[in-house]
Amino acid sequence: MKVLLSWLREFAPIDGDPAELADQMSDLGMAVEEMRVLPPLDGVVVARVAGLRPHPSADRIQLVDVELPGARGEGVDGALQVCCGAFNMSVGDLVPLATVGTTMPNGMEIGERRLRGELSQGMCCSPAELGLGTDHDGIMILPDAMVLGSPLMDQLGLAGDVLYDLEINPNRPDAMSVAGVARDLAARLGVPFEMRKPVVDETDPEIASVASVEIVDADLCGRFGVRAVRNVSVGVSPLWMQMRLVLCGMRPINSVVDVSNYVMLELGTPNHTYDLALVPGGHLGTRRSPGGETVVTLDDQERTMHAGDGVIIDRDDLPIGISGVMGGASTEIGETTTSVLVELAWWDSLSITRTSQRLGLRSEASMRFERGTDHEVVPIALDRFCELLNEVTPGGVATCRGRIDERGNLPDPPKVAVRPARMSHLLGQDFTADKVRSLLEPIGLQCATESGGGASVEVTVPSFRPDVATETDVAEEVARHYGYGRLGRSVPRSPAPGRLSPTQRLRRELRRVLVGAGLSEAMPNPFLAPDALHRAGIADSDPVRLLNPLATEESVLRPSLLPGLLAAAAHNESHRNDQVSLFEMGVVFAQPGSAGSTGGLPVETEHLAAIWTGGEAADAVRLWDLIATAFGIDAALVNTADLDAMHPGRAALVVLAGKQAIGVVGEIDPGVCGRHGIDSRCAWLQLEVAALLSAAAAASDRTYRLVSTYPSSDIDLAFTVPDIVQASEVGDTLRAAGGNELRSVELFDIYRGDQMTLGTRSLAYRLRLQADDRTLTDTEVAQTRQRCIEAVESTLGAALR
Repeated sequence: MKVLLSWLREFAPIDGDPAELADQMSDLGMAVEEMRVLPPLDGVVVARVAGLRPHPSADRIQLVDVELPGARGEGVDGALQVCCGAFNMSVGDLVPLATVGTTMPNGMEIGERRLRGELSQGMCCSPAELGLGTDHDGIMILPDAMVLGSPLMDQLGLAGDVLYDLEINPNRPDAMSVAGVARDLAARLGVPFEMRKPVVDETDPEIASVASVEIVDADLCGRFGVRAVRNVSVGVSPLWMQMRLVLCGMRPINSVVDVSNYVMLELGTPNHTYDLALVPGGHLGTRRSPGGETVVTLDDQERTMHAGDGVIIDRDDLPIGISGVMGGASTEIGETTTSVLVELAWWDSLSITRTSQRLGLRSEASMRFERGTDHEVVPIALDRFCELLNEVTPGGVATCRGRIDERGNLPDPPKVAVRPARMSHLLGQDFTADKVRSLLEPIGLQCATESGGGASVEVTVPSFRPDVATETDVAEEVARHYGYGRLGRSVPRSPAPGRLSPTQRLRRELRRVLVGAGLSEAMPNPFLAPDALHRAGIADSDPVRLLNPLATEESVLRPSLLPGLLAAAAHNESHRNDQVSLFEMGVVFAQPGSAGSTGGLPVETEHLAAIWTGGEAADAVRLWDLIATAFGIDAALVNTADLDAMHPGRAALVVLAGKQAIGVVGEIDPGVCGRHGIDSRCAWLQLEVAALLSAAAAASDRTYRLVSTYPSSDIDLAFTVPDIVQASEVGDTLRAAGGNELRSVELFDIYRGDQMTLGTRSLAYRLRLQADDRTLTDTEVAQTRQRCIEAVESTLGAALR
């Protein structure tokens, strides 16, 4: 909801710093998302088009001779010459001219320049270029009454005005209007709010002779008001009205529609206008549709009604509009319209919501009716429409005497018993009956102290606040106008506040690391077939068996996460998805009597496992390095040839500094993969979660160092290494020899082939060197390189390739 400060001031004497007013509105629950002080547009003045000439060298540009008092230029008869790409002007029109030296809202500075050889001494401006609308297509044409040569913003009455963009919650239908916002703000500032009564000059005939209204469904429509206006000439609305509509997000259309939209924004109640000549007998009615009826709406779309949707009907019971949503094209206001029927109704909000949702049609009207509108403002809004239309129509209009005001079923005004003691308890401050009254009556909630010593206050809720129905709702109104900031802050205390334990936080962080590494979480079934362990290469001859399995083929509790993840990988392989990376954090089971069991129950241990189809042992090691780095864990990899289900030459135990083995890393045995129908290699990592998180918690106080801003240098070293030497040993030796400037060591290639001696392999490492305080010289890099080579060769019996 956008509102102009100048518009708010028409309802109340609102003064003060615009930013402070924004804070007040936000504190009242109408959060100011944006505050825009309209630019003064210094240098943009009112000028007259004195002549139009074609540009000699450009078909899409014309030369405009602009008359401006006191200015001389290169145009005809000394007028200023402007090159312009718009062609909607005529000689004699007043237009905004940005003079030379003006800085536009987008930061562009206007200067004298030549376009295709012709001098341009300023710029004729469109609304979009001035920040006063979105229309880029043509130059803004100004009213003839404006003073030639005067500043544009002064003439528009927008100089120094402020536009607020408010976030209005669905429970505040009263704030969906300028009047509603002004009422709330005036109450906070302690200034009087006035809803002025419109003045309408009425003439014969009586409206009953030209129009009639029938409410068929009294639950759908609670009030239906109509006025008739004759001698209407549809034209362009005055510029001040267009500017207000544009700045508040509405598109000007014509004088009648613009007045209708203006009243909706001002008073918050949508209305609809009909060409009286196109409404048979001037009769309007409303009922629910039986379904299947069609209406061509104002957007030229044919809509099919559902059973129960509200429709506006004519004398012949034919639908000509959708109640509370959108009018029909058959009675649309056009250039030839001379008589207007304006309708303003109060609709059941739930009915409008259902119709809008079923049709997939949401309009400014339906949005307001869904939240709830004020049925008491109907006569005021009808009169305001007539008053404004008379003002904007040259020569005025003739408004028929009286108005039609039919009633259906309207809600009774709620009366809420408010206990000051309860109010004090809810808000944490002492509130007396007088204090409650002083806060509620300025916003229209009438208060009467009940008999019996003033133990409660009877609050009558006005029709424009359908959201207020209970004592708690009234407490919210008291809190808003008292000021949430003045209530103070208190947090209810709990003897056992909920929070994550350190272990839970570490588990979540571990899962984030795995997801960040590109793995997807899997959740295989913990129940296995008896032969699944053999197929997975697990030598557990005594797994935990279920006495009452759900299925005979799932009668064993898993002692490892491997069978389930292998099955998941095999399923993907069978569906031609042969590059998957999965992880699982789950419980594995061991027989009662094992270490850790209690009460004869199976031992449950949480494990983490990850599998990559198409991956190698190096991929698993890289994931382990990532986990170890993320949690600051110091561990070593120890090659082992007799690990269940693992490749005898490409697997290792993960051993903590205290010699505790917490997992396995490497490749799965090709025979195991083959039994599952997986043709590619599979990398594998399995860790005990409790031991891993215990090591992570012990390393939680590690220190970090700043990232160097100096350039780094990379060195690639490949060594011929005996098979009995672990790749991790080579990496550790390089780290020890590299010194403080060695930032990372990465194994990026392993080669076994015809070029290698039997019993050896090639390991290639990338070393990154970087200093904290300087750029390393070539000599320093070379010295570190040689030191690393000598350390590996002398310690591990390797040779540089």
